[in-house]
Amino acid sequence: MPVAFVKAEPWAAHARVAPVCTVQDGWYTAAGNGTRRCCGGWQFLFAGFVPGQAYRIEWETRHQGIAVPGDELAAMTVWGQPDLADVRFGTRFEWDYIFAMPVAEDRVRYSGVLVAPEGADTLAVRDTLRWSPAGHSRASLPTVTCLGGAVRAAPIRVAVVTGSETKARQSRPTVAEGVEFYAGMTRQACDQGAKLVALPEVCLDWHVPGHPVEHALAVPGPETGRFSELARSYGATIVVGLHEQAGDEVYNSAVVIDADGSVAGVYRKVHLASFEAFSGVVPGDGFPVFETAAGRIGGNICMDSSAAESSRLVGLNGADFLVLPIMGDHRASVWQRGNPVLDEERWRAIMSVRAMDNQLCMVVARNNARASCVVDRSGVFLAYNDGSADFILADVPGSDAFRKWNGGCFRQVNWRQRRPHLYDPFVDPMPAALARLAQD
Repeated sequence: MPVAFVKAEPWAAHARVAPVCTVQDGWYTAAGNGTRRCCGGWQFLFAGFVPGQAYRIEWETRHQGIAVPGDELAAMTVWGQPDLADVRFGTRFEWDYIFAMPVAEDRVRYSGVLVAPEGADTLAVRDTLRWSPAGHSRASLPTVTCLGGAVRAAPIRVAVVTGSETKARQSRPTVAEGVEFYAGMTRQACDQGAKLVALPEVCLDWHVPGHPVEHALAVPGPETGRFSELARSYGATIVVGLHEQAGDEVYNSAVVIDADGSVAGVYRKVHLASFEAFSGVVPGDGFPVFETAAGRIGGNICMDSSAAESSRLVGLNGADFLVLPIMGDHRASVWQRGNPVLDEERWRAIMSVRAMDNQLCMVVARNNARASCVVDRSGVFLAYNDGSADFILADVPGSDAFRKWNGGCFRQVNWRQRRPHLYDPFVDPMPAALARLAQD
């Protein structure tokens, strides 16, 4: 039985917050009630869904008098038939936000793909006007298209290749020795099915004496070519840390080599450590995400980790994986003068929060092996190196579906709750915190 439209009804959590709802010529209008507490709109009910099938939901909303469309226009779907005043679903329903893409100054297009959960045959679609005293929105009747059976992507086997703590600390005074050391273990990891391999920070020239300008490497070049051969042979994506020579500039870089052996992209460390920042090494200028056979991959390197913006931007740019080659994190060391001592409890907290806050899988390759890890986007550690292993492996679900206790999708909520028009201090070069430091 095909999906059928059942009815459209105004909804609001309370009569005193309800917008003024009317329908004319197939357009469903919600208008402000003169107060900012205005919140509600139209609920469209559809029936005839088949569990396990994927469906595309689409409609257009036109608006007028709306100051911030991303704030004042919102939409969600609820599997079932919630009461028209119900906004606290508890554990009764599974629900999702539907995202709006601006298509004109006064129009947005809602579109989303949903998979009908077990036991679901009805879907409520809510088009919402909120926080707008005098604006109004006009929604078209949503369309529902069955896309067929949902296909779950296969898990991705991820490897973090470091060498054991003892091996990692051994001297390798030439780049060639560094290449051999990491290439050999990369092959072993790929022999065990790894399709995404992460190597540590500047690992190919880590132990090489002298200044980075003396042994930085061209990309692509013979050294990365060794890993390109492995990538082609195993159909694996490999992320290699090195000092990169680009013209007359030297960067601390992570080279993303795709499964066909090509360089999918290069991430250049944006936030340099104090000694790097005054050494002539040049910082990168962005947080690109690269499409690869293993998924969408973004990078941070070492000191990037302590700037929350670094991982946030990788998440905002749509990454599935954040690969983090890292020597160590100054927040995860003893907070007093003296030689750094790794505090693994702090380390775990940092990596777990980064994964959850940005809804991506953290793949962390620490040069000294210990505390290298793979963390899924729910913050759970799938693999952790206690320092004894040459590499660790984890199978990361290709299409997970983490949901809150109340049925909402973590990833949807994470991004839809944002109100970026309020975040000016995030990009202010002289925020109050920095100004205060100048005064203290």
